[in-house]
Amino acid sequence: MESHMFKLPDGKYADGSWELSIYVTDLQTERMLRVRGDVHIGGLMLQLVEDLDVAIDWSDHALWWPDKNMWLLRTRSTLDQCGVQADAKLHFTPMHKTLRVQLPDLQQIDMRVDFSVMVFNSVIEVCKDLGIRHPEELSFLRRKDDRFKRNSKNSGSLRKKKKEKSDRESVASNNSLEGGSQGSVDGIAPHSPMRSSSPAAQHHPRGHSTPVLSGNQTWSPGSYSQYPLPPSGQGFIYHPSTLNEAAVFYQTTPRNKGTSSYAGTNGSTGSPMSMSISSYSDSLATMGPSLAMSPQTPSGHALEGIFKPKTLREKAIINGGWLDSSRSLMEQGFRENDVILLRFKYYAFYDLDPRMDQVRINQIYEQAKWMILSEEVDCTEEEMMMFAALQLQVNLQCQVPQTDTSVDGPGGGMGAGGAGGDDIDAALTDLQVSLEGTSISTAQGDITNVPELADYLRFLKPKKLTLKGFKRYWFVFRDTHMSYYKNHDDTNGSPMMKINLKGCEVTPDVNISNSKYGMRLLVPSPEGMQEFIIRCESESQYAQWMAACRLASKGKTMADSSYEAEVQSIQAFLSMQQRKAAAATVSPDSVDIQVEDFISPRYTKKFKTKQIAGRILEGHANVRDMSLLDAKMSYIKAWQALPEYGVTYFIVKFRNSKKEDLLGVCYNRLIKMDPNTGDSKATWRYSTMTAWHVNWEVKEVIVQMEDENIHFGCLSADCKVIHEYIGGYIFLSMRSKDQNQSLNEELFHKLTGGWM
Repeated sequence: MESHMFKLPDGKYADGSWELSIYVTDLQTERMLRVRGDVHIGGLMLQLVEDLDVAIDWSDHALWWPDKNMWLLRTRSTLDQCGVQADAKLHFTPMHKTLRVQLPDLQQIDMRVDFSVMVFNSVIEVCKDLGIRHPEELSFLRRKDDRFKRNSKNSGSLRKKKKEKSDRESVASNNSLEGGSQGSVDGIAPHSPMRSSSPAAQHHPRGHSTPVLSGNQTWSPGSYSQYPLPPSGQGFIYHPSTLNEAAVFYQTTPRNKGTSSYAGTNGSTGSPMSMSISSYSDSLATMGPSLAMSPQTPSGHALEGIFKPKTLREKAIINGGWLDSSRSLMEQGFRENDVILLRFKYYAFYDLDPRMDQVRINQIYEQAKWMILSEEVDCTEEEMMMFAALQLQVNLQCQVPQTDTSVDGPGGGMGAGGAGGDDIDAALTDLQVSLEGTSISTAQGDITNVPELADYLRFLKPKKLTLKGFKRYWFVFRDTHMSYYKNHDDTNGSPMMKINLKGCEVTPDVNISNSKYGMRLLVPSPEGMQEFIIRCESESQYAQWMAACRLASKGKTMADSSYEAEVQSIQAFLSMQQRKAAAATVSPDSVDIQVEDFISPRYTKKFKTKQIAGRILEGHANVRDMSLLDAKMSYIKAWQALPEYGVTYFIVKFRNSKKEDLLGVCYNRLIKMDPNTGDSKATWRYSTMTAWHVNWEVKEVIVQMEDENIHFGCLSADCKVIHEYIGGYIFLSMRSKDQNQSLNEELFHKLTGGWM
């Protein structure tokens, strides 16, 4: 016997070679290959394909190492460099797999997604197919299942147990849909009849011909699916009501990769059909209207999947489900046919253009709607009725042909057919502005005089164990400072107090039915956050002072061109909440209002059904003349005006602190809050931040400010999630129309990677 045939006790042969096990998921067969440590990954795959001798396209396949939870994508690296030894068990599996993506409107789409690239790139491709601009604002979120309701300390043991239960043939995922398919590496359900009846599974002997299906068509990877054959010409979107039924949708292929095929649910082989790139694009275009106008009422099963947090702690647990943008789907436990949520992660919507963003605007509207209805974002009773009225107007407009889909204000019209002139006019206007500069508003009068506000307001500085009420003072607002005097005659002297509002927190305190127009100010000071409450006498006075406070918190003055727009926006927001005595234009008998579809559970328990329906129709009189896009944009703007808008919560523990705190991450600041009451304790603006990174040894986030360093560990999520949020908002703040709008992926990963 030759020396290279002698097998040593460690499993290697005398010539240094050894046998490597590779499981081919498409063929459901295992191959043992004689390899050496200096064999490259690319050469190993070539050797495997030659050994299989199956004439199909393997270009979309790669090696997956289940034990190490990693892809072997560097084809020039050797087995020794990758750490692959004789005891390794590799999988040869497609990189593009079917993923069930649930959109913000609760519709689900069966899409082909690359499981080997970083999640950030997967989201970009998904948004490109869906027609959603600025994919950097979105990300993937795990479903809010029972494990989010458990203590975060148990999450590690749960993942460990689930990993131990996975086997070679089926790597089931807890993200799989109940009643649907279970996740698997090759996309075929573990207990599906197609596993045993697949002709590919019976193809083991080397040298046999390629498997042939009905019609003498050559078999290709992904030809077998447990889903029924979709009707010709239909898109691959399906409504949540089809969840546990014979759902109909496409199993599409990646662009420039292979073909697409279908099969019936009974396990019998369907007749594969080739889908070209053009037909794939046609299917995406076909589903466009469904994404721009969502179903009004999702199925009961979809509604059951909505997690309704009761406390701030539960809101924080939700955010532990965001995926790591720098790792692949496969590396984060997702498998073929798993369900994943596509959501807007960052609340910094850039360049919302009604002419190009119909799908994007609709999905933002839907996400806002479900966040309000599930009480993930709190609002007052009057605001709730206003949102319900806007939602009713959206539903009614969806039933009317939209001949003119233009939106008032910046952005112009977006008519489907005759928008060519509007597009040219808008482009010329943008060019003129870029060449000449923006026009300066003359509403403030002489620009040599600094604008200021001066009027009598009621003021209260809350203190513990005090029963003092509001007192009336003369207030003067100038630049970013607000001063108050005992009366108007004392303005020539020193003020009783001068408050710098730059970096403060401004929260509305309004109750229109009781003529209450107030605002709460949390002003940073060396002792912490000081709270001040100011009450205005009228709606117009409130709009002016509130707009000035909001601009001052951002470091802007009333001389800024956005002041008048801010005042008008506040007035419009208040007018929509007014209860008018005019009769409702929509008869209660002509509209079937299911109040639970319009009102959050808190208020459905407080009022009777007829009372709520009447309030909704009463509020609808304020918005009855709005078009579909006007109503959606008004809903989004009203959502953005809520105090809790854009605040993402996490349970953290600061260094040298014995108690847990709540950390709110916003688009421009970090807020330290009380986890029980939500009261703000401290605020740190990104503008004063010099660096942020993660200490991976102790899992601690470090944020360096100009005057202090902040150290905290995250208890409700991985510390990488918070770091990615901070870096993501910094990245989004760098966007500008003056710059090249190509997405800088390298900069995104540099800011969010945790190694700065």
